[in-house]
Amino acid sequence: MTDGIIRAARLFDGTGATARHARAVVIRDGRIADTPALADARRDLPVLAEAHTVTPGLIDLQVNGGGGVLFNDAPDPETLRIIAAAAAREGAAHILPTFITDAGTRYARAIDAVRTARATIPALLGLHLEGPFLSPDRPGIHPAEAIRPPDDADLATLSAAGLPLLVTLAPEICGVQAIHRLTKAGIRVFAGHTEARGTDMIRAEAAGLAGVTHLFNAMSQITPREPGTVGATFAARRLRAGIIADGVHVHPANLELALRILGPERLFLVSDAMAPLGSDIRTFDLLGKTIHRRDGRLTDAAGTLAGADLGMAQAVRRMDRLTGCGLARAVQMATETPARVMGLQHELGGLRPGMRASLTLFDEGMRPTGVLVDGVPAGA
Repeated sequence: MTDGIIRAARLFDGTGATARHARAVVIRDGRIADTPALADARRDLPVLAEAHTVTPGLIDLQVNGGGGVLFNDAPDPETLRIIAAAAAREGAAHILPTFITDAGTRYARAIDAVRTARATIPALLGLHLEGPFLSPDRPGIHPAEAIRPPDDADLATLSAAGLPLLVTLAPEICGVQAIHRLTKAGIRVFAGHTEARGTDMIRAEAAGLAGVTHLFNAMSQITPREPGTVGATFAARRLRAGIIADGVHVHPANLELALRILGPERLFLVSDAMAPLGSDIRTFDLLGKTIHRRDGRLTDAAGTLAGADLGMAQAVRRMDRLTGCGLARAVQMATETPARVMGLQHELGGLRPGMRASLTLFDEGMRPTGVLVDGVPAGA
């Protein structure tokens, strides 16, 4: 681990504040020591890197694959290493690898893989299980035959996982007792792939529901006499929501609406990336379905979206371009807000002294040029 300075023409601190210019980030023992003006920076420390723009390390809480591989295909530490490296090439310093609906209790292999890999891959924050406890009426690309409610054995397995977990489930299928039990075990529970009514969401939030997964997609919508999952999220006071800002999954007007209602403190960016992340592959297999990569979309033969052709740096750029929110708020939605979702706001997502020196470096076009995790280049 090397002490030194990152020189930045422009610095976003993750809070949504306007950029500061001509700054340095001083790193000591893998932590941020200071962010002084360049003119005031110590001269006796080596310059580790220079960049046009520096932000806290981008955080992706929903990434299914990358580098040509999918976590579901091979839930093991080597797959996780490949995915983390691919995510870093696209700007993400930290990720929640995501294991989607699969047969039976195969998700237990994902738990074991992440538990083992976290010892050597500091980019891993834990695990996101998206299914199998979803609504059969809202499967999306998930294999409908594997969707089911949780039983006592599932809840016991999840509660004893021994690592940070985010679990996406359908509240109306799983019930408030299951949500309460998972939340009590320290698991972050999100609603997704759900037909939940407004009353279901209110009860689920009271039981500990923390947010919703890929807002607007695979969930009940607002109608004149029923708020659905989307409306209930807007009406709630504390629910956070991940959103895919690729311009495909969510119309720009709805991106802007969600940001206006939830603010960057509650709305955060996710990639929902699949195997093509950080690679040039054009097709891949997803649990028996051939998925095609065309024109910024990932779809099966029927045209069903299968995750997103998106990286986190690209999500930041597109959120700014599609909504006019400004880079400061787009960066906040990719740094501080997802850190808060995971209870890591004192460690990640910002540039305060004492925080982990996880940083993303960009060129003038906000394309990533490097990622540091705990002061070390990603993959080193």
